[in-house]
Amino acid sequence: MTLYGGIDLHSNNNVVALTDESDRVVYRKRLANDVETVLAALAPYQAAITGLVVESTYNWYWLVDALLEAGYRLHLANTAAIVQYSGLKYSDDDSDAAWLAKLLRLGLLPEGYIYPKAERAVRDLLRRRLRLVQQHTGNILAVQNLFSRNRGRSISANAVRRLTPESVAELVADPNLALAIQSTVLAMRGQQAAIELLEREAWRQTKETPAWRALLTVSGIGRILGLTIVLETGPIERFAGVGNYASYCRCVSSTHVSIGKQKGKGNTKNGNKYLAWAYVEAANFAVRYNPQIKRYYQRKRAKTKGVVAIKAVAHKLARACYHILRDGSAFDVNRAFA
Repeated sequence: MTLYGGIDLHSNNNVVALTDESDRVVYRKRLANDVETVLAALAPYQAAITGLVVESTYNWYWLVDALLEAGYRLHLANTAAIVQYSGLKYSDDDSDAAWLAKLLRLGLLPEGYIYPKAERAVRDLLRRRLRLVQQHTGNILAVQNLFSRNRGRSISANAVRRLTPESVAELVADPNLALAIQSTVLAMRGQQAAIELLEREAWRQTKETPAWRALLTVSGIGRILGLTIVLETGPIERFAGVGNYASYCRCVSSTHVSIGKQKGKGNTKNGNKYLAWAYVEAANFAVRYNPQIKRYYQRKRAKTKGVVAIKAVAHKLARACYHILRDGSAFDVNRAFA
C-alpha cells in the first residue's frame, strides 16, 4: 500500500492525515506540536509513506527539520499558490491535511524550496537585520515629523542620525518634546548597534563565493544586498529560466489578460518579498549612480509613475543577476539595459 501524507500545521497543534491511492483516509488525528508525538504517530506507517506535505506556515522549521532527519520525503506546500486548486476540495473534507495529501497524489502540489538548515539560519540573520533597518528608518521619520510639527521646519535624515541626547537638549527647549526625541534617538542607537552585530555575524558565517563576487559588479549592489540575494536565491539551478526567477523576485506583473481584457490578478504574495526588496533597493542606488540606468529610468518615468519605473529597473537587474548567478559572468550594463 502506498500512502500520501498531509500535515495541517497550526500554532499549537497539527492535523496529520494519511490517505491511500483512492484518497481513502487511513489515519487522521490532531496532535500537539511536539516532535516525539508526531514521529511516534507516523512511525507505524513510515515504510508505506511516499511523501509528506507540510504547509509553509510561519512555524514550519521545527517540523520539517525533524521529519527530514527521520528519513521522510518532505514537500513544502506553497500556501500562496495552492489557493488555485481550492475547487478540487470535496465538500465533506473535514481537514486541509487530507487535501494536501490529495494534491501530492495528483502531482498538482505547488511546492516551496526547503532551504538547508544551516544556511537558512544565516539567511534569517539578514532578514532580522532588514526588520531593524526598517524600524530605524521609521524612527528617523518620527523625529523628522516631531521637528516639523512642533518647530515648523524639517530636519534632514543625516542630521537626525547625528543627534545625541545632549544635542537634542540644546536644540529643543520644551522638556517633553526633547524627551520624545531623545528616547527615539536612544532607540536608534540600539537598532544601529544590532544591525552592525548581525552584519558581522552573517559575514563571519558566510564564505565569499564566486557568485557573490560576480554580483558586486552589478550597479546598485553592495556587500549586504549581494549577500541577501545569494542567500535568498539559493541554488540558481532550481529556477527553470530567467522568467521564473524574475517572477519569484516579484518583478513581474501578476495581471492576467485575455483578448485584451483583464481577467483578474494573480496572487501578489507569491515569490520572495526579501528578493523583491533587495532588487528595488539596488534599483534606487543604480538610478542614482549609473548614468545609463538613470536614462532608462527617466524614459520609463516619462510614461508612468516613479514607483513603476523603479520596478522596471529592478526587473532588469533581477534578470541580469539570474544570468550572473547561473553563468558566473560579470555585469554588462549595455546588454542588461539595451
